[in-house]
Amino acid sequence: MSDRILVTRSSMPEFEEYCEEIRPLWESHWLTNMGVEHKKLESELKERLGTPNVCLFTNGHNALECILEALDLRGEVITTPFSFASTTHAISRKGLTPVFADVRESDCTLDPECIERMITPRTCAIVPVHVYGNLCDVDAIQEIADRHSLKVIYDAAHAFGVERNGVSAAAFGDASMFSFHATKVFNTIEGGAVCFKDPCLYDTLNQWKNFGITGPEDVEYVGGNAKMNEFCAAMGVCNLRHLDDEIAKRKVVAERYWDRLEGLHGVRIFRPADGVKANYAYLPVIIDPSKFGATRDDVFDALDAAGVGARKYFYPLINDFACYRSVYSSDRTPVAQKLASQVLTVPMFADLALEDVNRICDVIAQVGRK
Repeated sequence: MSDRILVTRSSMPEFEEYCEEIRPLWESHWLTNMGVEHKKLESELKERLGTPNVCLFTNGHNALECILEALDLRGEVITTPFSFASTTHAISRKGLTPVFADVRESDCTLDPECIERMITPRTCAIVPVHVYGNLCDVDAIQEIADRHSLKVIYDAAHAFGVERNGVSAAAFGDASMFSFHATKVFNTIEGGAVCFKDPCLYDTLNQWKNFGITGPEDVEYVGGNAKMNEFCAAMGVCNLRHLDDEIAKRKVVAERYWDRLEGLHGVRIFRPADGVKANYAYLPVIIDPSKFGATRDDVFDALDAAGVGARKYFYPLINDFACYRSVYSSDRTPVAQKLASQVLTVPMFADLALEDVNRICDVIAQVGRK
């Protein structure tokens, strides 16, 4: 359908602004390998995110893999099954063993009490996820990590621009990974970054993402190729200028959804926690079929028939994926299992018209009435 509403839409600067930003590349011919735009974006992100150390990557997944490797972890890593596949894949691909803890129904993030129960002598780290931009209980998680001498690496793919009491999501744990994929609040077309506390990791991360090269004639690590190119960095430089406007527009959209959906019996949405400056990255809706009178899948099908794209995000759980379910069972994470069967993310982007939000909410309400 030509008027189909997509679940998301990438934010972009004006064409002329981007062209002006990349114009010097035609003069320098320096298109990758950490050139001027790369360094500019890295510097501006440090200031924006209030973090002393930032390292850019081709995408968030490579960023997460590299920080796990740079920290030289061995053994088990406690994480959540309620996330995108990348979170667990990065752990597994680095030779670590994922251990799934359950989540909190209140915000879909890792439950600290469940983390505590999963710790063994082989546990080396915790990889929590700020799901939908909902911040984890960072204080409780850090207390557990400190007590057991564990590293904490946050998957903050959803949390760019989120702050708690004026402190950026980038500041928590030993490191935080951000995704700058085209669908995110802030994008570089494709891209990602790691923010971290130990400045000694900067050279190591840059070496890992550049084949392990440590000098003109030295290769000390079996590294990969995960360098952000100059065109992606330039897109990030441009988009960063407009981030506040982007988030402000998303807030207006979110508030219309809240106004329309909060009164529906059996429908639950998330509002930002006290003291949290949100980024309005996603609009998840939890459908309780016993109260709503219809299932999440019924709502999904009705929206699809009405020309509205929605996502069952996250469904299935990672511990139900074919590549993991022979080892894990989602029955051991019942809260996450329940949420995965009930959650639906509806369209959310800065330029989503409020009349389209009304149309989406009307469809959801009609399904409940049936």
